[in-house]
Amino acid sequence: MNERIGREVRDLMLTSDFFLPAPFCLLALLLPPLPLGAPMSTAESVKQAYNLALHMQTQTSTLLQTYVSDGPAAFGSPHSHLSLSLVQLQHQSTPFSDPDFSLPELKLRTLPPTAMHFENWHGLEDAVRLSLTHEAFLSFSQHLLLAIVDQSNLNPDNSMVENQLWEERLKAKGLAGNLAGIMTALGLPTPPANPPLGTVPLGNTAFQKKCRGYVIVRDYGLWTDRVVTFLGELKDKYSQ
Repeated sequence: MNERIGREVRDLMLTSDFFLPAPFCLLALLLPPLPLGAPMSTAESVKQAYNLALHMQTQTSTLLQTYVSDGPAAFGSPHSHLSLSLVQLQHQSTPFSDPDFSLPELKLRTLPPTAMHFENWHGLEDAVRLSLTHEAFLSFSQHLLLAIVDQSNLNPDNSMVENQLWEERLKAKGLAGNLAGIMTALGLPTPPANPPLGTVPLGNTAFQKKCRGYVIVRDYGLWTDRVVTFLGELKDKYSQ
């Protein structure tokens, strides 16, 4: 597929809710298994979700730093597979590329909250945490699509950030599906799909869109760390 055709396909996908296929080696992690036989046990469902969450964590751990750095020169080969936070920050220029850039006070009201203290989170029942986490990653799949649209407009000649965001969106949706599988295995009701995203703040200027993408990727990484810890606890609990 040449560059022009590839761009036309991407533009078509941005106007719909489709997503790019992941590499075949990731499909076993991203997609719930087909019901060919007996349902998956709780232990198997948790293990599958945990493995995907671990994979996501390795990608998000450096994505944010790339989003705020100066440009693609540090990437080396254009085909190198970089994690999401590293890719995202490297394309936004100053002030995002300034040393020690951080905006901890910047929030998006439409994103899942990240401020719950560990003791409060850990004190919730497993069913409640599963429901909240399922809802969170469905929400992130919607917000990542918004970040993809923003990056397509902000960096039309460089699709590296877009490609990584598409992949992370697929993983977020896959993890939500795996979490729903755990809830089914436990006999819990699966939460309904999230309502349409609606209007998200910080979209009026190019700078605001860069800030919005920064917060989406930052909070996505925080929730990924949270779900790895949570699923690790469930894996230990149900593997006994």
